[in-house]
Amino acid sequence: MPNNIPELLIDSIAAHPDRIATRELVDDTWLTRSYRELGEAIDASASRLVAEGIRKGDRVAIFAPNSPQWTVTDFAVLSIGAVVVPIYQTSTPDQARAILDSSGTRWLFCGSALEADRVAEVRDDLPGLERVVVFDDEVLEDDPAPEAYEEVASRRAAVGPDDLATLIYTSGTTGTPKGVMLTHGAFLSEIEAVLASFDITPQDTSLCFLPLAHALERAWTFIVLSSGAMNTYLANPRELATMMPRARTTMMVMVPKVYETVLSTVRDQAASPAKKRILDWAIATGLAAQRAGRDGLARDRMLRGRLALADRLVLSKVRHAIGGQKKVMVAGGAPIRLEVEEFFWACGMVIYTGYGMTEAAPLMTYNSPASVRFGSVGKPMPGSELRVVPVPGYEDGEGDGEIEFRGPNVMVGYWHDEEATAQAFDDGWLRTGDIGHFDVDGNLVITDRLKDLIVTQQGKNIAPAPIEAELSTDPMIAHAVLVGDDRPCVTVLISPDVGALEAWAEAHAIAYESQEELLEHPAVLDELRHRVERVSAKLPHQEKIRDLRVVLGEFSMENGLLTPTLKVRRRAVEQKFADVVDDMYERIAAGRKAAKAAAGHARDVAASFGRSDKD
Repeated sequence: MPNNIPELLIDSIAAHPDRIATRELVDDTWLTRSYRELGEAIDASASRLVAEGIRKGDRVAIFAPNSPQWTVTDFAVLSIGAVVVPIYQTSTPDQARAILDSSGTRWLFCGSALEADRVAEVRDDLPGLERVVVFDDEVLEDDPAPEAYEEVASRRAAVGPDDLATLIYTSGTTGTPKGVMLTHGAFLSEIEAVLASFDITPQDTSLCFLPLAHALERAWTFIVLSSGAMNTYLANPRELATMMPRARTTMMVMVPKVYETVLSTVRDQAASPAKKRILDWAIATGLAAQRAGRDGLARDRMLRGRLALADRLVLSKVRHAIGGQKKVMVAGGAPIRLEVEEFFWACGMVIYTGYGMTEAAPLMTYNSPASVRFGSVGKPMPGSELRVVPVPGYEDGEGDGEIEFRGPNVMVGYWHDEEATAQAFDDGWLRTGDIGHFDVDGNLVITDRLKDLIVTQQGKNIAPAPIEAELSTDPMIAHAVLVGDDRPCVTVLISPDVGALEAWAEAHAIAYESQEELLEHPAVLDELRHRVERVSAKLPHQEKIRDLRVVLGEFSMENGLLTPTLKVRRRAVEQKFADVVDDMYERIAAGRKAAKAAAGHARDVAASFGRSDKD
């Protein structure tokens, strides 16, 4: 195994110099780079950085959307022993300033004037930031002297597994971002594990869709390029639906929300009862064929016939929508529902779910072709260990507890934050803050976030994630956020799917002038309440949802309500809609007070009748 990340790419360049390494769609034309050209671009950029005085250990930030140039800059900085500091392209000026200031970044690369302008707003607060380079502009010096290239080769050879590769600032659903220190060796260990588990070849292609600022997409890009495969870059995530069938890649790494959207879109298109029956039949047929296996399918001629028809009517269309048959489909960053996993399996594709966190670069467990268990996040990465530690006051009969991890890919610690680093570890084990348990085969099952557990005023512990996931399966509900911590009961904030609501309103002849009027229409509110009550009716008494509020405006990364992996930032939502939540609980309290008074009055009346009878 190489000693550092850039050496992985050097091996691919030597083995496949003329194969396409990167691809992006610009003005409806594919722009490609071969592995040889990619290597030359990296060496040229690294040499310029050396000539400009960037030293080993200096921090160089990248503030840009996904592009081949992002990867060129990443490898160039790593090649000279400097440290890459990625910044999400959606970051605000204040968020970028906080990262640049905390990391002590000397140089910043921006994707365009859009990011550079945001930094310009806070530049006066960043005295240590020496230079801002925009990818679109030719602002670096001409090709440096040959000595700079020689120094790049020398520095690259000197970079070892224990050298710091990157500072990734956490984007978690709670708390203040912290700089996670990850070494070259941390990434190398998980790259080696994944390549041993999956058969990835130079003939494969992958779609780079998640932000490269996120540890998952960045680590996956290292894996793709170290395999000699082609990486297709997508700068605008909103173009994913049109890009997938055009790029037609054999591999992709997505967050569960994307897979959920595919399923919900398919169900939305099966609007009529007849189409719904065909869809349900096709999925059931696909599942039956998968469970029968290759040998069982070969023996069952009738099942083969039904599968051929189901494939022609439904299943092949799903594969076409996502760009054809997939050899590797990965889901990470958030929980995924069993129904979604089974849907894609019925279509002939397995979603390999995994689990991790930035502090583990980010891989901790994963399903693989050798071992898949739906509903779980698989087994620990080879060479690592997991344990489940009991949490006081949290007993559910499943053996759940806090998940702790240790392995070669764990972070060194948090940048300049010894206190937070100490809190992150338990006797050498990385505390994940997640609740889960092992199934009978040793697969990890995630239950919830420890910090997200709701503890009501009665002391009842409630895991919100499974309930929210069930609510979000409804096509009219885009996001559901349970509330109830230190409250008398559980309630929910609903962010609706406006498109689904509009379709429902049209089907029920409901007139409205604006989205606001639609969301406040009594019939719409009654329908949403009915759908929430259907889920609530199946819950234990202490988990039942006692009220709801529909909140206006979508949840997005731009407004800070979603993380880059499309998870809801619970605390941000609660803060943004604090007045709505307070009003809801005040009304609940008033209603209970009125009901109690009415009950008391009824008892008084009954008592008075009793006295009259005796008289």
